[in-house]
Amino acid sequence: MKLLVTGGAGYVGGVCAQVLLEDGHEVVVVDDLTTGNADGVPAGAKFVEGDIATAGVELIGSESFDGVLHFAAQSLVGESVVQPEKYWHGNVVKTLALLEAMRDAGTPRLVFSSTAAVYGEPEQVPIVEEAPKQPTNPYGASKLSIDYAITSYAVAHGLAATSLRYFNVAGAYAGLGENRVVETHLIPLVLQTALGHRESISVFGTDYPTPDGTAVRDYIHIRDLAQAHLLALSQSQPGAHRIVNLGSGTGFSVREVISACARVTGLPIASVDAPRRAGDPAVLVASSARAVAELGWQPEHTDLDEIVSDAWEFLRSLGDRAHSAR
Repeated sequence: MKLLVTGGAGYVGGVCAQVLLEDGHEVVVVDDLTTGNADGVPAGAKFVEGDIATAGVELIGSESFDGVLHFAAQSLVGESVVQPEKYWHGNVVKTLALLEAMRDAGTPRLVFSSTAAVYGEPEQVPIVEEAPKQPTNPYGASKLSIDYAITSYAVAHGLAATSLRYFNVAGAYAGLGENRVVETHLIPLVLQTALGHRESISVFGTDYPTPDGTAVRDYIHIRDLAQAHLLALSQSQPGAHRIVNLGSGTGFSVREVISACARVTGLPIASVDAPRRAGDPAVLVASSARAVAELGWQPEHTDLDEIVSDAWEFLRSLGDRAHSAR
């Protein structure tokens, strides 16, 4: 298939584009590089620099695509609270422009990068897709709004769509990994501390009702996540919008993640206890039963040390690349 990947210069979009290429698809990436990196676009993909609401819409109108995988988004939770307009416009308005272009061009398939943030503070875990949607920030609310829009387009216009609600994505694959200007994810932050790029890692909350008092999260390896996109793409049905959680189904605490990073790197990692952050639930773990039953998806890389090892190898390679470029 010929596929358009929006946000394909970012971490998740880039790895998914790589896996699509390995599966024999023709891939076109559109990304404005505001948060992505041009070297994150895998070799073999055509790259068009530009905004999804302009360059992306023009591509859909001028070329015949069999599907769109939509990763491009504003995705900083804290920023969304103080700049909600950026998220309603950048996520919702621009996605609506993309959906309209797909409808006009007759593009039949969509896989959307959604998020566990739509659930907010869960009433029970593991979290199932039917759980109440109560996002606690504009980022999660914008993604939920897009899900509603996609459902209406599927029903009214026959779009074959799947939304994949990620939990915590980590690891690296094929030389592609997390390399953001503003990093907010725990594993790369801890590994940056191991490298000496940060003095310490803050542990926000040590009095949660969890075994060691720190928050527990579900981590999914990026390669497993990418595989789910392949399955969703091939199994989407016209007129239907399927919504599926993606996680490992296993939770690890903040302290467990720090310990795993110390084991993998063999380096000391300083941590500082800090107060809880407002809105941070004690436990966020996905039920992936629907993904297993309906997509035939089975995560293969669920060992925390393996996830950390892949992320560590990628992070160290960034230093090697910078050194060799001098």
